[in-house]
Amino acid sequence: MHPVQRAATLSLALTFSLSCAAQHKSPLADYIKEDAPILVLDHVRVIDGTGAAPQEDMRVVIADGKITALQDARSRASFPPNAKLLDLTGKTIIPGLVGMHEHLFYPLPDRPAGGLGLYGEAADSAPRLYLAGGVTTARTGGSLEPYTDLELKKAVEAGKIPGPKFDITGPYLEGKGTFAIQMHQLSDPDDAARLVDYWAAEGATSFKAYNYLTADELKAAIDHAHVHGLKITGHLCSIGFKQAAALGIDNLEHGLAVDTEFFPGKKPDVCPGFLENLNYIVKSLDVQGPAVRDMISDLVTHHVAITSTLAVMETLAPNRPPMERESAALKTMTVEAAREYLTVRSTMAEQKTGDTLLQKEMQFEREFVAAGGLLMAGCDPTSYGGVVPGFGDQRNLELLVEAGFTPVEAIRIASLNGAKYMGKDGEIGSIAPGKAADIVVLGGNPADKIENVEKVEMVFKDGVGYDSAALIRSVSGTVGLR
Repeated sequence: MHPVQRAATLSLALTFSLSCAAQHKSPLADYIKEDAPILVLDHVRVIDGTGAAPQEDMRVVIADGKITALQDARSRASFPPNAKLLDLTGKTIIPGLVGMHEHLFYPLPDRPAGGLGLYGEAADSAPRLYLAGGVTTARTGGSLEPYTDLELKKAVEAGKIPGPKFDITGPYLEGKGTFAIQMHQLSDPDDAARLVDYWAAEGATSFKAYNYLTADELKAAIDHAHVHGLKITGHLCSIGFKQAAALGIDNLEHGLAVDTEFFPGKKPDVCPGFLENLNYIVKSLDVQGPAVRDMISDLVTHHVAITSTLAVMETLAPNRPPMERESAALKTMTVEAAREYLTVRSTMAEQKTGDTLLQKEMQFEREFVAAGGLLMAGCDPTSYGGVVPGFGDQRNLELLVEAGFTPVEAIRIASLNGAKYMGKDGEIGSIAPGKAADIVVLGGNPADKIENVEKVEMVFKDGVGYDSAALIRSVSGTVGLR
């Protein structure tokens, strides 16, 4: 072969080889910092998620996606053969958060006069931002595009896109009168039963009841969900908490702010109105009074969990959260979405009741836990915007501490408690040998200052360490669009 022909052939072969390598590059490669089969996190502070005090100068061994050892870093135990060592002196690790009220959609901006409220599927931004924020397991608290949500779950599990382990709810179980055109309105209990049966067969692993369904429809949904071995939660208005507990519901969202059973003249199966109920709670309801205490006792007796969503509740209060806390989240939003959020936020600054409502909700959650209730957490990135996946989950932790929980208690609420509710506390939710290596590496100590939960450097999911900053950069400016 002529030398020129040989050189050309070699060049083409090399180009083809490089092209094939590029085609076979993992879709996750750009976001992964650490993927050694055996890894040792050495000289690290451990907050294990059980509520126990931080353990200083510890060593965590990870192999094949699981935690195989948790020991004093001064231990003379030899490192496993072929292990990669990471010196994390000055760093803190906490368990991956188990978000129990998350969504894969976000409010769309620029609604015209007389237009419909619509929510866009956050197929690209939400999974990445949850993982970047330290959420390694996420239950969606209601779906508007359930097939899309289920396909996203499959894509994450197949390693095609980065994201947490998802528990996908079916479509909202909503009655007549919904504010959202994207929600099916149930016609009767048989319709509720059919919806649950169909989506359980399609792969939904939980369900959520909403504002306007009737007690008969809720009962049908609960019974059919339980037949499938699935749980059902609710953001209710037409039905009070005690009635829902008696019907067999497993979980209630948001807390006191959406319980209408105390509203004067409340009629069966009728929502008295969201704002009307909020005003009554703010002006008249005594959180420590006998009626609320009786409701709390009833929930605990029926083993009904509560999901704290303080991050979204905070948006109803004036000038909250502080703008310096918002800067990172705002950078992930489209210009239009950020503008709309800031515009509505400025009008909320004139409201006088939001702070009182937030304080009463915080007080309720403390009373619920003190009575023995299971409190979990999720950020609920809906409302009028501003609560961004991942960032909102971190803010929830800060607000739980503001509510009176210690930092290690807040971390337990946002991790192990959710795992317990899901029946997965043997697999996830805390840092312990035998559990999945779902671990968040922080550049500070949240036990000293809870705001250090924002200093996420790396998030391990099943032993693979993801670069938080790279995940966030990849979807910067897209929240509110995709």
